[in-house]
Amino acid sequence: MERKNFIKTVIVAAVAPALLLAACKEAAQKKPAVVQQQTYTCPMHPQIIRNKPGTCPICGMDLVPFDKSNKTASLTLGESQIQLANITTMTVGSAALSDYKQLNGRLVTDPEQTAVISSRVPGRIETLFIKETGVKVNKGQPLYRIYSEQLASLQQEYLLAAAQVKHFPDDARFQQIEKAARQKLVLYDQSDRQISQLVQSGKTDPYVTYAATISGIVSELSVSEGQYVAEGSAIMRLEGYNQLWVEADVYPAEASAVAVGQSVKVVVSGWENDPQTMTVAFINPVLQSGSQLMQIRGTVPNPDNRWQPGLQANIFLPLKSSEDVLSLPVDAVIRDGKGAHVWIETARGKFEPRRVTTGMENFDKVAISSGLESGDKVVITGAYLLYSEFVLKKGADPLAGL
Repeated sequence: MERKNFIKTVIVAAVAPALLLAACKEAAQKKPAVVQQQTYTCPMHPQIIRNKPGTCPICGMDLVPFDKSNKTASLTLGESQIQLANITTMTVGSAALSDYKQLNGRLVTDPEQTAVISSRVPGRIETLFIKETGVKVNKGQPLYRIYSEQLASLQQEYLLAAAQVKHFPDDARFQQIEKAARQKLVLYDQSDRQISQLVQSGKTDPYVTYAATISGIVSELSVSEGQYVAEGSAIMRLEGYNQLWVEADVYPAEASAVAVGQSVKVVVSGWENDPQTMTVAFINPVLQSGSQLMQIRGTVPNPDNRWQPGLQANIFLPLKSSEDVLSLPVDAVIRDGKGAHVWIETARGKFEPRRVTTGMENFDKVAISSGLESGDKVVITGAYLLYSEFVLKKGADPLAGL
C-alpha cells in the first residue's frame, strides 16, 4: 500500500511541471495583444489631447495625430524640407544695438531745386513749346517764344548806337551810349551771340525764344499761346527731383531728443529694404497750425527720380544704444505665454529649441540677454514653421521641457 502511494507521488511530481507549462502557454495565447492607442492634438493648442479625431474646443481646427511616446526635444529635416520652409540661419555675435523712436514723415519738393520761368519782356506768347505739366525738360531747351514790341525798340536803339560808334570810334560819349544800349538788351536776356547776329543782320527781330535755366519737371503752366503777359509774369514752374526734402512730425516732449546735424534713418514706403541716412538740417520752433506737432527737416538723394513728392516715409530717431550685445532679427524669436525661445541648428538639418531672455528691442532687432552664446547658429527665417512642426510631431509646446 505504501509502495503504491509512493509511486503515485513520484508520477504526479513528474507530470505537474509539464501540465503547468502547458497551462501557461494556453493562457498566453488567450491573452489579448496590447494595441498602442493613437492620440490627437491641436496644431495651435498643444495642451488639447484626445484619443480620437475631432476638432479643437478652443479654435475649432481639426485635430492631427502625433506620437506622444517621442520625447526628443529636437527636429530633423531634410534638405528639401529646409528649402521649402525657407529656413535660414546666422551665427550670432556681439555688436552695437540702438533703440529708435519712429516718426511719421513725407517727401516734399526741395525749393532749392525749383525755378519759376518768368517773362523777361512784356509781349504776346507766340509759341509754347511745352503745353502740359509733368513733362521733363533739360537745361537750355526752348520753352516759349514771345513777340515784344518793346524788345524791338531796344534792338533799334542799339543798332543806332552801334552805327554811331562805327562812324565815330574815338567819341567816348557814343561808346557809353552803345554800352548802355547793349546792357539793356542783356537785361532782357539777350545773349552775346544774339546781339552779334543783330549787328550783322542790321534788322530788328521782335520775336525772342527763351530756354530753360535748369533741368526739371514742369509742375505748373500759367499761360496759353496768344496770351499777353507783362514783364515778370510767371510762365511755368520747373521742379527738380534729384534731391528731396523729408519732413517729419515730432511732439514737443520728444524734441529734446533731436538736434540739428543729427543723423537719422529714413525708410520710404515701398522701399523698406533700401533705408537712407538723413542729417537733420532744420527744426521748426513753431507748432504747426491746428496741431501740437513740431516739424524737423532734412534732405535725401533721389537717384533716377524713383521717388515722388508726397510719398510717406518713416524716420527712425535713435534714443539709446548698447555696445557689445547679442542681437537677432525680431522674427527669429518666438514668443508666447510661457516665454520666448529661438531655434538652434546643432547639426545640418537638426534643430533644437532654446529658451532666451530678451532685452532692448527696436523695429527690426532684439537684444538677447541670456540663453545664447557668441557663435551659436540661430534660425532667423522659418522659426515659426519649426515651432508648428514641433507641435505637430511631438504634440507639446517646445518650452515644455526647457
